[in-house]
Amino acid sequence: MLIIDAHLDIAWNAVQIQRDVTLSAHDMRRQESGRDEPNCGVATVGLPDLRRGRVAVVVGTVFGRCSGRPVRNVDFHTPQHCHAICWGQVEYYRALDRAQRIKLITTAESLQRHMATWRRWEAAGASGERPLTGVIISLEGVDPVVDPQELHAWHDAGVRLVGLAHYGRGRYAGGTGSSHALTDRGRELLEVMGECGMALDVSHTSDASFDEATARFSGRMFASHNNCRVLVPHQRQLADDQIQTLIDRDGVIGTAFDCWMLRADWSKSDGNAGITLEHVANHIDHICQLAGNSRHAAIGSDLDGGFDQEQSPADVDTIADLQKLVGILLGRGHSDDDVAAILHGNWERLLSDVLP
Repeated sequence: MLIIDAHLDIAWNAVQIQRDVTLSAHDMRRQESGRDEPNCGVATVGLPDLRRGRVAVVVGTVFGRCSGRPVRNVDFHTPQHCHAICWGQVEYYRALDRAQRIKLITTAESLQRHMATWRRWEAAGASGERPLTGVIISLEGVDPVVDPQELHAWHDAGVRLVGLAHYGRGRYAGGTGSSHALTDRGRELLEVMGECGMALDVSHTSDASFDEATARFSGRMFASHNNCRVLVPHQRQLADDQIQTLIDRDGVIGTAFDCWMLRADWSKSDGNAGITLEHVANHIDHICQLAGNSRHAAIGSDLDGGFDQEQSPADVDTIADLQKLVGILLGRGHSDDDVAAILHGNWERLLSDVLP
């Protein structure tokens, strides 16, 4: 089955931690062996793995924070520093597109053409060269946007989706672990997003930011990579009333694959022991049960989001193993159409609506 994954940090991996994402995950592991740095040698996501796993489209993030608490490669001293780093990530996606390693998608028409190319390849018996994976660019937090009006320039460069925050108190909104709501800058940004026709990703927003953003923003909303708080009690996950808010606004919620977001009693010392794709399916099922249908559940794996194989489900070697979800979901009583919706159809519908 074709797959759309709504959250991968491809450019951050390449630009910030110098990972050659044009290689397969196995080749990256060999290349990185001996590097005494976090996550080296356990990669799960390379461009060849995406194509092998029939991941037709991904949302590729641009990621950097400026929270006042600098962290190497993640959180920067000034908005200008964060701005420069993140523009480099945008340019990395554009360079991959020029090199014909990915296909940048910026319009609804280009998304439809791209998905049609993958479907023709499947209809031809999956023979011949596989199509490229398409990438839609998203801001995972808007700290790199120095001024709200500058968002127009990011949109002109191909950015189509926007998240307000990450961890801590951001320049525009409170993020994970924070009790803060939107700042005045964040309120202005929502207006600019409306002018640009950009969709809002509520992942990582604090509860206060979620509540204020949903009250103020009239455009399309979704959660690229969020799990269910009732299963894993933590502010990082969505509470049932938040999930219902997204359902009521015809949003889509991508389930993330980070072990700590999948099982409530997980500890980092456990590694991925006992965590499987069945835990991913638990979160998908809960969203479907709340909605009464399969229209709002999807995938936002985050499989390269500062963790790798050591903190992913044990039955995931590379991102190509997303295909294992087909059998798991069918085995739980989902129909073929339900599984197709969860793996790609729901994101395809929402993205077709929000892209210009």
